Amino acid sequence: ILSRHSVRLPLLLPRDRVFKTTQGIKQLFALLSTGTYPILPVFPAVGGNEGVGEVVEVGRKVTSLRPGDWAIPWDAGFGTWRTEAVCEADDLLQVPKDIPLLGAATIGVNPCTAYRMLQDFVTLKPGATVMQNGSNSAVGQAVIQIAAALGVKTINIIRDRPNRQELEEELKSMGADFVITEEELQCLGLDNVIQELPKPILGLNCVGGRSGGLVLSSLCDGATLVTYGGMAKKPLQIPAKSLIFKNITLQGFWMTQWKRNNSKGKLAAQSSLTLTFE
Repeated sequence: ILSRHSVRLPLLLPRDRVFKTTQGIKQLFALLSTGTYPILPVFPAVGGNEGVGEVVEVGRKVTSLRPGDWAIPWDAGFGTWRTEAVCEADDLLQVPKDIPLLGAATIGVNPCTAYRMLQDFVTLKPGATVMQNGSNSAVGQAVIQIAAALGVKTINIIRDRPNRQELEEELKSMGADFVITEEELQCLGLDNVIQELPKPILGLNCVGGRSGGLVLSSLCDGATLVTYGGMAKKPLQIPAKSLIFKNITLQGFWMTQWKRNNSKGKLAAQSSLTLTFE
């Protein structure tokens, strides 16, 4: 059960800082609240994984941030659904103040997820092709922009909708090379729709089900499919031929685990991204 509470802030210790938050709501907190997410807090707990805060006060031993700075939580499960928080100095990471507020509130997960997936699984040379579903999501938009900056082409799957043409133009303005609906890909096949690009060497799947299967079947021999979400809540079906005859590699990615395995200095924060929020 989710409910609203007022609590008294603890005393500020020498290494603490106080900051006011702006936060977003993601599907994972529906999973958290129902007990189906891998990380479960000790209840009662404050929800919220992402957000940006303005530092309003610091302890006398804090030198990394000053009042007025913007900062984001470093680790998952910080609990950003609150107006103010007192935390350890190492719990926060400073971000620039000259980026959009909503972008700052989500920069610690979505753009970083996109960047890491483009960097960590396949060596992408200029001219290579990446295919993804969920292309109009925050991660999908970041993939488009980062790939374009790297000279990498993108094929972007979206669901059919009344404003399909408008969405296609929006994604192409960010750098998307091709935008195609699931229905078009299912009926026509990738080879009959897109002939100008080499087959994708990397596939990114956040949907699962039929959509994930469409990405998988479109990849070239020896390609890699990275799954980082399951929005359809349906299993990804893997034909044996994809593994045996096409030698497709299947990988998973979770930004929370990446943060646990790496230091703050390796966090990729792409402040030049232009994200669209719906």
